[in-house]
Amino acid sequence: MKKFLATSFLLIISCFLFAQEKVEMADELRASGKIYVVVGVLVTIMVGIILFLIMIDRKISDVEKRINKK
Repeated sequence: MKKFLATSFLLIISCFLFAQEKVEMADELRASGKIYVVVGVLVTIMVGIILFLIMIDRKISDVEKRINKK
């Protein structure tokens, strides 16, 4: 029962926190077209992180195979 009340309380608080009228910075970025630059940079960073993790996973898999062969 305590978990349910705590979860309900947190959900209600989050609804009030997200009930903002207007985000001026986002409107300005959208109006000037710079929002696409921001999105492009974020996508580039995420793709870089994903590729880095894939490379690390492959290297770790190779090391594990070498260890298991011995």
